[in-house]
Amino acid sequence: MKYLIIFFSAILLVSCKKEQQTATTSASKDSIAIVQDSAATNVSASGKILVENFPFPKEIKECSCYFAKDKADFEAEKYIYADDAGKTAYMKLDGKRLAMNLISSSDMEVDEELSKEIESDNYKISVKGKKIKGEEALLFQGTLTIEKTDGTVITMPIYGECGC
Repeated sequence: MKYLIIFFSAILLVSCKKEQQTATTSASKDSIAIVQDSAATNVSASGKILVENFPFPKEIKECSCYFAKDKADFEAEKYIYADDAGKTAYMKLDGKRLAMNLISSSDMEVDEELSKEIESDNYKISVKGKKIKGEEALLFQGTLTIEKTDGTVITMPIYGECGC
């Protein structure tokens, strides 16, 4: 009788461990799938445009304009847009760092308003701003509008400066 109780206890103990391992294994697989799914929807599968921060571009040597989402991000150097005040604009969109052609740009020294148009194969970008302070560098506050070739459009506030 003793051996019978020990035998059934051993079987019961082994079967409980297998259920715990199976539950743990399936839970980790599910969470991995969820992480992958959420990462996929962040890019552009959800119809949104992912705008990411990036460090100031090394390609820009002299005059430039650079903007963040707000004053706090600007002071923390979390830029979402930069250009060389001439030909090239830089952004990180949908996980890719892009160098795009400036199509048009207003003269910041004369105007109280800033206006820039940028194009690439996949995006059309418009930067509009009003001068809020003008010393050596001119501070601007405004909006950044990004239109994707699939028709997706986002508009976000920007804060930053232009100067040499």
